[in-house]
Amino acid sequence: MSQMHQLTDGVAGATCPSCAEPLESGDLFCGACGYDLSAVRAQQDHPTIAIGRGSTPPAADPTDPAALAAPAAPGDAVEWPEAREVDSSDVPAPVHLPSDLAGTDSGGSELPAAERPFSSDASAAPMPQTPVGESDGPAGPGADGTDELGDFDEPSTPSRPTADPRTATPTPTPPAGIKLCVACRAGRVDRDGYCERCGHAQPRERDHMEQELDAVAAVSDRGLRHHRNEDAFAVSATALPDGSPAVVAVVCDGVSSATRPDEASIAAAQAANESLLAALPREVHPQQAMHDAIIAASEAVNSLADQPDPVPDHAHHQNAPACTIVASVVAGGLLVVGWVGDSRAYWVPADRSVPAARLTEDDSWAAQMVAAGLMNEAEAYADERAHAITGWLGADAYELEPHTASFKPDRPGVVVVCTDGLWNYAEGVDEMASAVPADACSRPLHSAQVLVGHALDGGGHDNVTVAVLPFPVAPQGAGSA
Repeated sequence: MSQMHQLTDGVAGATCPSCAEPLESGDLFCGACGYDLSAVRAQQDHPTIAIGRGSTPPAADPTDPAALAAPAAPGDAVEWPEAREVDSSDVPAPVHLPSDLAGTDSGGSELPAAERPFSSDASAAPMPQTPVGESDGPAGPGADGTDELGDFDEPSTPSRPTADPRTATPTPTPPAGIKLCVACRAGRVDRDGYCERCGHAQPRERDHMEQELDAVAAVSDRGLRHHRNEDAFAVSATALPDGSPAVVAVVCDGVSSATRPDEASIAAAQAANESLLAALPREVHPQQAMHDAIIAASEAVNSLADQPDPVPDHAHHQNAPACTIVASVVAGGLLVVGWVGDSRAYWVPADRSVPAARLTEDDSWAAQMVAAGLMNEAEAYADERAHAITGWLGADAYELEPHTASFKPDRPGVVVVCTDGLWNYAEGVDEMASAVPADACSRPLHSAQVLVGHALDGGGHDNVTVAVLPFPVAPQGAGSA
């Protein structure tokens, strides 16, 4: 049983509830720790749950619940058990006041609603609550956490919200259109996805996305360091005029230094995908369809510049939304890629008997240095300017120059279409090929998940988006075009 402190004026042996320093009659503050003694009620030094004050009644038998629940005289106040002397860290635990705890009065009647954070049965004995600072271990005279009256570890079900987070009930469902914070359950979520009350970032729909079709799959993840996912993807399938399948994968990466990069990436991915789905069934050559799709994506991003920033406080920081794009189409025995920026496409053969290949060239400072012969690739990508892009989609971009290329692989394999959130952790062709599972052709979704996991395991410093597009066996086995 915990020591119960005595604070009755004029009684020998009274001690401070904070530091156990002996007190003298009439002390208002503890001479050792300065504890305010005037706010503490006189307590009885025995394991009483609640007793009446006034005329001294006969001592109640603590093993008889009926005696403890006997009616009290009108006006009698409630005595509450004190907190333990110290907790496991030797810090004095606070003493509860009657207004802090739930229960009944000394006669077994319910407390007024304004003072009762928990509902209780009027016929039940009052129920003590574990004081702040105590563990889940023994809390009363019994070594098993019960006292002579039984187990009082679990409080009653809360009947209404209170200010005390230990006893708070879930906030009622907010009105339509109002989103509450998942952390504090009280603050409203602003348009940026943060709680206006506690500042907690809310989970977003785009934090992790997966999509799988029969012949293509993609996964996008926010990563471990960014507060939101500014990548986007689109995967789809259609048919060429002869009825053969055409499969599409588009991946876009929002430029973080631009306004609304998340909007730019989703607008570009959707526009490019829709353009390809409209062109491929109409006998448009897949490479021409890819070129036109990048133009459509650029126009979609440019149109965002005409829309004001939805966050007025940021209006003076506005610039044009921007993103990169890389896309691939597998159709009619062709593998077509198109890109602007530094998102990439890799070819990884299924049998690994021939080398893998990178199908795109970055629009970046590092790529320019390598192309000009001023640095080798290792030196260029080690420079802090390496990832400064020289081409992007957006109203303030330089003259748009979509890159497109067509290939005719002579064996099955997969196209890995990804943002730099992945290739930063598998930059070399051999590294990327090693990261791609051997069964990628038959399990594209699993492969995309593995590749995203590879980036997260490596540090996840950026958003990560990967599409895996299997290329089936080409019947005629031609070379690249």
